[in-house]
Amino acid sequence: MKKLLYIKASPRSEKSISLKLGDAYLGAYKEKYPDAQVDEIDLWHANLPEFDGDSAAAKVSFFGEAAMNEKQKTVYEELVSIFNRFNAADDYLFAVPMWNFGVPYKLKQYIDILSMPGTLFGFEPATGYIGLLKNKRATAVYTAAIYMPGLSKAYGTDHTTPYLTDWLNFAGIDDVTNVWFYGSKMREAEETNAALEESLSEVRAAAMRTSLLAPAK
Repeated sequence: MKKLLYIKASPRSEKSISLKLGDAYLGAYKEKYPDAQVDEIDLWHANLPEFDGDSAAAKVSFFGEAAMNEKQKTVYEELVSIFNRFNAADDYLFAVPMWNFGVPYKLKQYIDILSMPGTLFGFEPATGYIGLLKNKRATAVYTAAIYMPGLSKAYGTDHTTPYLTDWLNFAGIDDVTNVWFYGSKMREAEETNAALEESLSEVRAAAMRTSLLAPAK
């Protein structure tokens, strides 16, 4: 049975175009996989723990620093629990608005929580980082109010796509599809609507694409 984790990085609910695109993906995904299990995380209501000094101490203990104390062990168990929920999915869907040319801080916080050695990644001094997630794929839908490809840097720079894609690759997920809706404030209404319909078609196609991956047992 397929398992999808839908990660919502926009706080704008029904006004969010990225969530509209994500919901369109979800509808097509359910059509293709009617028995799929879908888990949704709204990062703005997820009560994520702060990645503070105790969290950092739990992380660096992997690299040979001092063993965790009892408080740090409790924090680490919470981080592992969040990771296990993430790791339970076969497919990932990210709905990501561009904020200040990057990802919203809640998504960055979530990524920092997930990025623990021994769970998400390993490390070998001779070869570097090793992604530990296998047989998974991801789709990310992005939106930007001003930024559009081909414009000068005065209109912004895309740090969202490379950041999230590189992180997914770092984790071991190489099957990544990105869909964009650009420049909602830069177009005339007719052009905006046409561009949105094109992006909606792209996310539906992404959801319906054939998976080469075996579902989790």
